[in-house]
Amino acid sequence: MNPAPRHTALIRDRSTDTYEQQAQRLVASVANDAWGDVQPSTYETARVASWAPWLEGHERRLAWLLKQQSPIGGWGEGPAPYRLLPTLSVTEALLSTLRHDTAPSPSRERLAAAAADGLAALRDLSGAAEWPDTAAIEILVPELTLLIDEHLDQPEIAALDRLGPWARGQRPAMARGFHAARPEQVAERCRAAGGVPIKLHHTFEGIARRLPRMVPTVPDGLLGSSPAATAAALATEAHTSRKQAVAALAAVARRYDGLFPEAAPISVFERLWVAAALARPGLPRTCLGTVRSWAADIYDAAGVRGAPGLLPDADDTAMAVLVSVLVGSPRDPAPLSVFAADDHYDCYVGEDTGSITANAHALQALTAWLGHQATPGDALQARRDLTRGWLLSRQQPDGSWRDKWHASPYYATERCVTALAENTGPAGRDAIRSAADWILATQRDDGSWGVWDGTAEETAYAVKALLRTPDRSSRSKTVQSLNRAEHILRAAHTCGHHPALWHDKTLYAPQAMVQAEVTAALELLQAHQR
Repeated sequence: MNPAPRHTALIRDRSTDTYEQQAQRLVASVANDAWGDVQPSTYETARVASWAPWLEGHERRLAWLLKQQSPIGGWGEGPAPYRLLPTLSVTEALLSTLRHDTAPSPSRERLAAAAADGLAALRDLSGAAEWPDTAAIEILVPELTLLIDEHLDQPEIAALDRLGPWARGQRPAMARGFHAARPEQVAERCRAAGGVPIKLHHTFEGIARRLPRMVPTVPDGLLGSSPAATAAALATEAHTSRKQAVAALAAVARRYDGLFPEAAPISVFERLWVAAALARPGLPRTCLGTVRSWAADIYDAAGVRGAPGLLPDADDTAMAVLVSVLVGSPRDPAPLSVFAADDHYDCYVGEDTGSITANAHALQALTAWLGHQATPGDALQARRDLTRGWLLSRQQPDGSWRDKWHASPYYATERCVTALAENTGPAGRDAIRSAADWILATQRDDGSWGVWDGTAEETAYAVKALLRTPDRSSRSKTVQSLNRAEHILRAAHTCGHHPALWHDKTLYAPQAMVQAEVTAALELLQAHQR
């Protein structure tokens, strides 16, 4: 059984509470949890089961993974391309257990049956024409595929009735578009550089066995904030701080009932996004002191890290600046300059592909900061204008925006609309109207919005964007659209789970952050109706 989302008990049967009461409870729940409200990951839990079977709770993890298997044999959420990596991860973990554990629990028969079904599912999943831009997918997919092939070559696997045919050559091929040499190429660059760069720590499990004597260690916490990366590091012979790493993994396991999320802790990310969402309709005074303390603790003149062990990034840095302004204690946006590229911000130093939403947050932060300065600086104004121009140039022909950190275009579109709405100008107004047209055209029959199915989260983004549209929020079609969406947002106050739409290595759902977006959108909609 999954650990219940932390906010569930706080919101159930309280849909009639005021916005202030809802916001206060949500802020308190976030403040009281140092880890963050996110569901366990099948990918990450399977990686720990494979790399660290000696860690307490191994049988619990295997049993949970078996329960997560779909009727068609795979694992994971979302469309087929998103299910490839978790299915590879769990299938490999089951095969590893069958190879190395002579009397596993669950039984060998049960594990072999699940692994065989996973292998069959991989055959169907591997032919997608396009893959999601999730973290290090180009390394993790081939590495897991190669590991599975190695398992299937072993006699102990061939001896199992369900797995014998797979071991004799009936096995999934490398998924379309992936290259078996990629993990080794990345490892070779690390050898040439004399070490593993921090940007690779979060996904170190993809190259760990190729770098047995170049294992990065951290004095405290998880390697790259990742349970999988930490477990992989522990499995190598050169790990120098084993005791601390084991203690860090055990602490995460205690928080998540023996299972593992894709990153831990997510408290920096969670607190900034919750605060910014709730501040949009107006942060209640009862929450102000707590959020001010968050802003003071999180802001860093060297750039903000989303979690210990990660690189500083423009997204969290921009949000720290924005939240500090929103709560009346402005902090200098100078740390953003580290990430400045020609006409936009890189999300982190060494980034391969730019982030739309990180730049939207940077534009919001700069606009908010400049609005509170008696004599705004020319350099920051110029950087704000460059960022705005870059965002405008990235709008899709249909009026939407899309980003690598989230599966849904409604998230990126709302972020861009919100950022551009604070910056007047004909081009910005036209872009916002085009986004509104796209949003209105894509509303579902039940009043929701969603990239795959209608969700309260995406409906919240759509509502917030429509309410930002100049001269549109009072028009008949928009009013009707907003009214149709209201019941979707109301119903979310009695649900205990929001589906996974956010990108890390696989899909995940930061529950408290999504609930903050829904709560804020409903309050904004009701204020508009009043």
